[in-house]
Amino acid sequence: MKYKFFDKEPHFYKNVFTLALPIAAQSLITIGVNMLDNIMVGSLGDNALSATSLANSFIGIYHIFCMGLGMGASVLVSRYYSMKKSGDEPENADRALKQTVCLMLRLALILATLFALLTAIMPKTIMHMYTGGEVSKALIVEDGIRYLEWSIASYFFTGLSLTSTIALRSVREVKYPLIVSIGAFFVNLGANYTFIYGKFGAPRMEVAGAALGTLIARVFEAVMIMSYLLFIDKEIGFRIRHFFMKTGSLIAEYIRISIPVLISDGILAIGTNAVSMIYGHLEAAFIAANSVTVVTQQLSTVVVQGVCQAGAIVTGQTLGTGDKEKTMKQGYLFFGLGIALGLVSALFITLAKNPIIAFYSGGSGEEGISAEAVAIANQLMLAISFVIIFQATNSIMTKGVLRGGGDTKMLMLTDNIFLWAVSIPLGILAGFVFHFPAFWIYVCLKSDQIIKTFWSLLRLRSGKWIKKISTGKKEA
Repeated sequence: MKYKFFDKEPHFYKNVFTLALPIAAQSLITIGVNMLDNIMVGSLGDNALSATSLANSFIGIYHIFCMGLGMGASVLVSRYYSMKKSGDEPENADRALKQTVCLMLRLALILATLFALLTAIMPKTIMHMYTGGEVSKALIVEDGIRYLEWSIASYFFTGLSLTSTIALRSVREVKYPLIVSIGAFFVNLGANYTFIYGKFGAPRMEVAGAALGTLIARVFEAVMIMSYLLFIDKEIGFRIRHFFMKTGSLIAEYIRISIPVLISDGILAIGTNAVSMIYGHLEAAFIAANSVTVVTQQLSTVVVQGVCQAGAIVTGQTLGTGDKEKTMKQGYLFFGLGIALGLVSALFITLAKNPIIAFYSGGSGEEGISAEAVAIANQLMLAISFVIIFQATNSIMTKGVLRGGGDTKMLMLTDNIFLWAVSIPLGILAGFVFHFPAFWIYVCLKSDQIIKTFWSLLRLRSGKWIKKISTGKKEA
């Protein structure tokens, strides 16, 4: 059968965007919070913005690990949920569904403990990873340490809320997490304004105030999401007692399907931090410029990220009914959707780069980022607008469709190979040997995105990405 990238399938597109748009809106709110953080902290100057940006690069590793943990569990949750609803071994599927969420939450707490300990024990070492320990960056390191120390407790709340949100999305519970994110946005905004600038009788904490504002918002988010999951949600039906349930029968399947996703996204986190480390060894203006472009890139791909998660959910649920032919057809439609959204994202960056940079630029010193940082940000924006076309397409395929099909082990291998054998070496050569302009450094560091676009098409056509998933055996 010949499949098409673009076809008149209104039910398919409606199904995808019904899932994707609330997820995209939630991502947009999160990015809006980050952007407001940067604008508020950016008003304190390049050093303060650079410090929070680099500290968040490390915290971002944890976020990506949590995303990997949640998305890995999502592959199983969406498949088991569909099996439960379709009548295919409903009791086994329901048990496996709860076991998956249980394992996910346990691992989230273990990860949170690990990152909290690292941050508490070695904050200075973490900041030196990004700055090289240069004397000229002493103020950046000092502010970064303050930010990290105030962020330690947030790991636990972030891990629980983020992974639980992804699990809820996998059973089509997308509206409530969106409502919670809207609430968290206003909580974060109010807390940041209060503690960064010392309003309403609170002390002026500056960089530490930004970390405290984020912590308060994360506590609010975790309480709301976990309360819904444990006491209200009926689709998963997970309750406090299930946290202590036996999970031995599912561990092998969980490791086979979910853990490769965690590893893949962990590798992505390290690769993303390689970019920050290269910029971190340059002047503060480079670091500040990178923080501006990161937010812009996230802003331009919120719909793409929503479609990525929708792709994993739709693929998993379709395979849960046993319809492989329909799954293949949907895979091609997702590829075409990736190309279209990539082009839209590129156009958005081209049109919006000047006004977005202007938000951060109120002159220099205490009023905003420097003119040098603005010039570098413009170069990076152009590079992003080119790479984003490929990144959008392969993300929807690798993080969505192929992952939803259970092809997680192969994706783990390709993430490793393309990142470490191509992107990182090219980026190091471009940044430290040939001293290329920022545009080409960024393109080299993202070259794996271009390669993976063509690889994902070949993998899609092969049909080998569709894997069978077991519910495990019932515990004695």
